[in-house]
Amino acid sequence: MIEEELAPHVRRCVELATEALEAGDQPFGSVLVNAEGVAVAEDRNRIADGDSTRHPEFALARWAAENLPPDERRTATVVTSGEHCPMCSAAHAWVGLGRIVYVHSSAQLAGWLTEWGVPLPPVRTLSINEVAPDVPTSGPVEELVSTMRELHRRCFAPGE
Repeated sequence: MIEEELAPHVRRCVELATEALEAGDQPFGSVLVNAEGVAVAEDRNRIADGDSTRHPEFALARWAAENLPPDERRTATVVTSGEHCPMCSAAHAWVGLGRIVYVHSSAQLAGWLTEWGVPLPPVRTLSINEVAPDVPTSGPVEELVSTMRELHRRCFAPGE
């Protein structure tokens, strides 16, 4: 169960993931929330153009580095549809962002892909804290995991 003040941001991440899927991208979406609970930036996956680094979590880390002072970064929360990959976990830690709240875990996604016979990504599936041990994390958000599983199924195994 997610905190009530983050619930709208969690739902927005799922909306952004749906938008990404409908635009031909993998279903991931993220929102950067400041200490007051206000969304200050958001993005969705944009890898369909061939640049596999255009993850929303990475984009939000870059946005925060360019637009927020370090003290505001430390108190910000990244709310995201899926647990950060190693690249995004590292970017998050390097720019000094605070907590991460994710709907589904990397392990859950890896399990779904394996179940559907889809090859795993070229980078090892690691939890956020295996890459960035000091970043506080919360997730999965159980009440929305099945929604995200269905979006991933539509993306990776549409015939299932």
